[in-house]
Amino acid sequence: MLRLGAAGAGGLLLSSTVAAQVLPTSILSPSPLPVPPQPATIAAPSAPGGINPLLFSKAKAALDSRPAITQRDFIGVVDFAASSADPRFHVVHLPSGSVESFRVAHGSGSDPAHTGFLDHFSNMPGSEASSNGAYTTADLYEGKYGLSMKVDGLDWTNNNAMARAIVIHNAWYAEPEVVEQYGKLGRSQGCFAFSRKDQWAVMHRLSSGHMIYADKVA
Repeated sequence: MLRLGAAGAGGLLLSSTVAAQVLPTSILSPSPLPVPPQPATIAAPSAPGGINPLLFSKAKAALDSRPAITQRDFIGVVDFAASSADPRFHVVHLPSGSVESFRVAHGSGSDPAHTGFLDHFSNMPGSEASSNGAYTTADLYEGKYGLSMKVDGLDWTNNNAMARAIVIHNAWYAEPEVVEQYGKLGRSQGCFAFSRKDQWAVMHRLSSGHMIYADKVA
């Protein structure tokens, strides 16, 4: 009986010792699930002064692809997706990123219903429509609207600009009072038409071979 009691006590002692042992972590808790690879973070495109990032990217790419354009302090970026009531002609100072924005008219052929929004582009003579693409500014001259500035189209979408007499000029239908009365500007024959005040500011910044990029993007 004593031997059995001792054996029983020994068994009890052994059981207590085993129970007191610390079990490996791998037994106490399941292995953590593998973390799936995360997609690389892509920085959102940015553009100065609230300009559509895709439009600014296209304008900058157009400038970078034309090393012959030596005037690179300012660039004009025209957002023809916006209403003519909005300041949509952006003059960007590239070194600082500062922006001045102005209202500009589009061609009547691009907006036949005169909604204030450009519907389509055309490069065809006689279309009276605006054309998209890259331009460089050219000679100053005295014309129907006083001092004006020629532009030269650099892409197949606007290479008739000189032949179509597409220029920068001022017009009565681009003055602020027209927007106040009608909620939109009047229409040009495809030219970049500004108020008198804004035309002078634009020509001052962009004369002598600077680039203008005009387009409509989503």
